[in-house]
Amino acid sequence: MMAGRPRPQTELHSPSASTRRRERWLVVLGVALHAVYMLSIFDIYFKSPIVHGMDPVPPRLSAPPAKRLVLLVADGLRADKFFEPDERGRYRAPFLRGVIEEKGRWGVSHARPPTESRPGHVSLIAGFYEDPSAVTKGWKANPVEFDSVFNQSRHTISFGSPDIVPIFCSNLPHSTWDTYPHEYEDFATDASFLDHWSFDQFQDLVNRSFDDIKLRQLLLQDKLVIFLHLLGCDTNGHAHRPYSSIYLNNVKVVDQIAESVYNLMENYFNDNQTAYVFTADHGMSDKGSHGDGHPSNTDTPLVAWGAGIRSPKFLAYTEKPDDGFRFVDNHKHDTPTPKDWALEGFERVDVNQADIAPLMATLVGLPCPMNSVGSLPTPYLKLRKADEVEAVLANTKQILNQFLRKSQLKESSSLYFKPFKPLANFSLVLSQIEDLISGRDYETAMEQSEELRRLALAGLHYFQTYDWFMLMTTITLGYIGWMVNLIIHVLQSYTSYPVILLKRAQLYPNNTSMKVYICGCFFMGLSSILLLLEKSPLLYHAYVLCTIFLWTRIVQKIDFLKSVWRELANMPFKYIFNLLTSSVVALLVLEFLVMSFFDRKIYTWCFLVLGILGSTYVALFIQASAALAIYIWLACWFLSVFTLMPAEIPENNNLVIFSGGLIILIGLASRWIKSNSSSFWLYLTRANKRDPQSFKLYFVQVILVAISSIMVWLSTSHRSQNRELLSLHQFINWSVAGVAMVLPLFSPPSVLSRLTSIFLGFAPPFLLLSIGYEAVFYSAFAMVLIGWIFVESANLYCSEESGSARRRSLADNSVFGYEERHLRLSDLRIPLLFVILFNVAFFGTGNFASIASFEISSVYRFITVFSPFLMAGLLIFKLFIPFMLVICTFSAITKVVRIPRLGCYFLVILLSDVMTIHFFFLVRNTGSWMEIGNSISHFGIVSAQVVFVLLLFALTNIYTRDILVSSRQLTARKVM
Repeated sequence: MMAGRPRPQTELHSPSASTRRRERWLVVLGVALHAVYMLSIFDIYFKSPIVHGMDPVPPRLSAPPAKRLVLLVADGLRADKFFEPDERGRYRAPFLRGVIEEKGRWGVSHARPPTESRPGHVSLIAGFYEDPSAVTKGWKANPVEFDSVFNQSRHTISFGSPDIVPIFCSNLPHSTWDTYPHEYEDFATDASFLDHWSFDQFQDLVNRSFDDIKLRQLLLQDKLVIFLHLLGCDTNGHAHRPYSSIYLNNVKVVDQIAESVYNLMENYFNDNQTAYVFTADHGMSDKGSHGDGHPSNTDTPLVAWGAGIRSPKFLAYTEKPDDGFRFVDNHKHDTPTPKDWALEGFERVDVNQADIAPLMATLVGLPCPMNSVGSLPTPYLKLRKADEVEAVLANTKQILNQFLRKSQLKESSSLYFKPFKPLANFSLVLSQIEDLISGRDYETAMEQSEELRRLALAGLHYFQTYDWFMLMTTITLGYIGWMVNLIIHVLQSYTSYPVILLKRAQLYPNNTSMKVYICGCFFMGLSSILLLLEKSPLLYHAYVLCTIFLWTRIVQKIDFLKSVWRELANMPFKYIFNLLTSSVVALLVLEFLVMSFFDRKIYTWCFLVLGILGSTYVALFIQASAALAIYIWLACWFLSVFTLMPAEIPENNNLVIFSGGLIILIGLASRWIKSNSSSFWLYLTRANKRDPQSFKLYFVQVILVAISSIMVWLSTSHRSQNRELLSLHQFINWSVAGVAMVLPLFSPPSVLSRLTSIFLGFAPPFLLLSIGYEAVFYSAFAMVLIGWIFVESANLYCSEESGSARRRSLADNSVFGYEERHLRLSDLRIPLLFVILFNVAFFGTGNFASIASFEISSVYRFITVFSPFLMAGLLIFKLFIPFMLVICTFSAITKVVRIPRLGCYFLVILLSDVMTIHFFFLVRNTGSWMEIGNSISHFGIVSAQVVFVLLLFALTNIYTRDILVSSRQLTARKVM
């Protein structure tokens, strides 16, 4: 990596067996460290909010407003599609609109990411937002036990999806529930029948109660909760998009079901003691996905009516002041209602999604769920003033109890406890509120209750962030320690420094190693004892121990670092200047990559500039052919177009089919280059006898690309007629994709032949998984990758032709032989370009709004029946294909220029971790929830690159390990 002057005798690099063993341990250490440190954001930013040991606080009401509650959740229903009129000016939910205008209250419920079904329903029913520990147990499982409205009820009746209903009812003894089979969730059909299924089951249960005395007694008791989960909108939104007629018709279906449920309940009970709540768990983006914090995913309708719910409030004016209040997704309080909703005259009361749980609990006189952080939305409740204050006070006490429990737990385990001072006199405030209620000063009691609730929520936040400073310092030092260890390893194993220091008798001694490790173990033991005394989680021990271990290794190498520093001090100023310049340029590039996560258009400017600089460099400094300079310019500019495309990929099968033809043309061009190569091309087209089998293989691969293009058209046109995927189409698609990926293993081992075959081999599965412009991106991306290897080969050839390089080659033919050479400072360009292209592989396919921003319709040519693991696997595989192209090219380049691939891998991880530290501090838990969701995705994606790159190296090694590159002597003969 660093060599100041020509040293012919030290250029050869051949790693020892001990180095290989050390590297294996270093790779294992890197994977473990990144896995542990990646979990740190959940302990720092998203620690589980759930605590146990509190007592429920039932509201002291004169009488519950309602005897029973009906909760209707239309999964995946967007607020705008619910409230707005259709193209004929008619409203899609006439019954619920009538409720808004005549019987009840309405508003928009603001969800928070992850806007998925499980966290949405937990928020609605339990009153708190997603527990981050759910990540380790899967979204279908409860990571810990928590309280909910269902738990507090006397009995709960529920029907709906097998992915939602069992979460809340499977361990609830006082419940009656049922679900339909998973096979019913077929994306190739109109899923509105799922909603009818839920209603039919409930209607059947009601009808059976006329003949079943026990069932009738169950229905007639108070504190009864009925929950119908209506999945149709979600499934139809995924399959057909929320603008489709099927999705919009499903909005009418859920409205009809709401009306049917209302009529059924009122006719059966006929006592006006039923409260109704209609809402959704999340919305749906325009492309049929959800998960992030976009308003289309967070804004859901809320309509409440019946017993205990106020009648509509009519407004004399529509202009509403902003009182400064912000909802969880940073929406302003009382944002203007869209005019096409035609609801400006009816008071709109927006809520946070978690506020619905205390609303439902209060309606039937239940205690608020003990883990709830929702604030009771009093504008919905029709209560006497005394009861209203008691309900708010019960809500406040329930949140205050959580604060007191967290304070107690933290104080009992802290050696130095810092209390939350604003609530030091909470008991006095509670006494004052009780006195105000006794004196019937309800307005003041309400104000103080709400203020105490606000402070209690602030106190909960205080204890959620109590350990932040210690953890963030530890993790930051850990990342820096890991990066320093990487630098030391690369200097020791892949540069000429150890040989230089040995020659100068400055080799770092190891006689202090034992003392250093003893001191390191002492600090580890001391830290563990302190953490045990504070009853810290096991992961806290892992963070601290990993950081101490890394810095112990650095101190153990301190003599080597001193020797390197002395060697650098003796280097010429030109070399020091080049080192500093390279470091600054690398940091600037990495910062631009960080910025690109927030504005992908940066890559457009990047490749526009790179095209000009690259072609100029090729023409002036390498002095290669003009055709190569023009090719580099056009390839970079072609790729620059794709990051201007919308992140949400619009469907366009014509582009997918066009890309199939473009892929075949690129394959033809590669064949032409192999047959007309000269000079530097010979590094890529190893001079061996023409293999007649290679043409047959190439012909088969081209045929498979053509078949995949045809199947794209056939499968999509068939599905557009709302028919299921034919078994024959499914079999052909799976077969073509599978066979195509195996064929590159049988291609000739020359660089260009193998890379072309890999490009053609992964084209069929990528085309079959594409829905629009990302298929063309595949070709453009491959053209830039081939251009990269062309430039490296031309640079190598021209440097070999220069006088000084020729003399160096005569002294040491390892540069052009089959032995790896040492890394030099100029080689930093290769891992840096790799990091750039690796990140472009994300942005070019438009899937980078967040981790959850995948296009599920991409898998419909392989499977349409809902299967989350298989579908997720196919989506991830699609994302991996461009990465595999990058790594195959990267591996080939390291062979061409004779540098150690593993050494470059460590440099790639080093560069990635500079970005990781930046993103670690950019993780947010305030402001827009869209920013919060994206910040988690950004940190997770960059942190995981150490694993992604390693796994992809292992996978691509199957294709690249037998690639052969021409030696210098062979190349010279071919030129003659």
